[in-house]
Amino acid sequence: MKLVIETPEDMAELGERLARRLRAGDLVALNGELGAGKTTLTRGLGEELGVRGAVTSPTFVLARTHQRLDGGAPLVHVDAYRLSSSAELDDLDIDYPASIVVVEWAAGMLDGVTEDWLEIGIERPIGGVATEDGVEAREVTIIGHGHRWNDLEQL
Repeated sequence: MKLVIETPEDMAELGERLARRLRAGDLVALNGELGAGKTTLTRGLGEELGVRGAVTSPTFVLARTHQRLDGGAPLVHVDAYRLSSSAELDDLDIDYPASIVVVEWAAGMLDGVTEDWLEIGIERPIGGVATEDGVEAREVTIIGHGHRWNDLEQL
């Protein structure tokens, strides 16, 4: 599935739509250059899931767990930029079955973690045209891996 996301607000709204489909045990792999909108999408997820506190980039802490106000599966937000392998991701001791896990900079980090995950790539088009506010549209590619994500069209 390919989408064009025009604004940061639209990226957050995509996160909100995605959150309605997520449940405990789901893994979302986010890839895109610095400033592409990975954390903005995750912020939208957190908003829809009703997490406590603000969703911010976990760059310096590597992983941040956001508890939900309704007691549902927590959102675990991981920044794998400084990790060098899936073994280091495993060392974070994340409870995947009981959580909704979002991993930024996930390329090459998910070997053996799960058979089902949602991969989201965010790109700024080369030569993209900025709006008067300096906002460039993003091209988002969503790929489902495994049986869990066979019906992506309903996203």
